[in-house]
Amino acid sequence: MAKSSKLVAARKGRVLLVRRRRDKLWMFPGGRKHLGESERKCLRREIGEELPKLKLGTVRLWKEVKAKNRRSGRRMSDAIFIAKKVSGPLKIGDKREIDKAAWRKPRGIRLTPTSRYIRDKLFPK
Repeated sequence: MAKSSKLVAARKGRVLLVRRRRDKLWMFPGGRKHLGESERKCLRREIGEELPKLKLGTVRLWKEVKAKNRRSGRRMSDAIFIAKKVSGPLKIGDKREIDKAAWRKPRGIRLTPTSRYIRDKLFPK
């Protein structure tokens, strides 16, 4: 089982990203699982905490990633979900963790190592 869940949502050549307050790095929304929680429930909970006004349609598991990030050396253990339909305003819920949310082009911004991995696999140059 993955340790965390991430959401990938795209529209009009842009992806949904949130920016961490502590280091100003952008990432795909999501977070760590609680004990006994499924990856899908983790994703829904994390999205509800980070972006409470966002409405998700059907989400499907794209891939479970268990690997060592070549750049950072960190171990990744993520369930990556793709949403076909996402709507609603990008109102931030957890302002201690996240300071911005936006639909951005996936290139030309500072991403976390895990989000770079996801971007490079799903949105190659």
